[in-house]
Amino acid sequence: MKVEKAQQTTEIREKMRGGAGRALIRRLTPQDAMPSNCRLIAEVTLEPGCSIGSHVHEGETEVFYFTAGRGRVNDDGTWADVQPGDTLVTGNAAHAVENTGDTPLVFTAVIILH
Repeated sequence: MKVEKAQQTTEIREKMRGGAGRALIRRLTPQDAMPSNCRLIAEVTLEPGCSIGSHVHEGETEVFYFTAGRGRVNDDGTWADVQPGDTLVTGNAAHAVENTGDTPLVFTAVIILH
């Protein structure tokens, strides 16, 4: 199924999960077009200084694939720098992401149900 950009929805979340600033979330696929074990496929953009606060996905795995910018992630209490081409895979562990650079941090987020 082809999904044209005009069919994709965009949402702005202020202080997402207790983070700073706002997150721009562009859902790449309508919910009814995804497999039943997939909750989200989206492009997420964080402007400089913005973040998504620490949170846990119970019964889900979240994957971030970074495509632009620089930032850092907290994966179960350990901070690591990220750049384009890096991937973060989380299970039932706490995780957070923040833009530490001077350009937008962009990543694809996929949430898979167990």
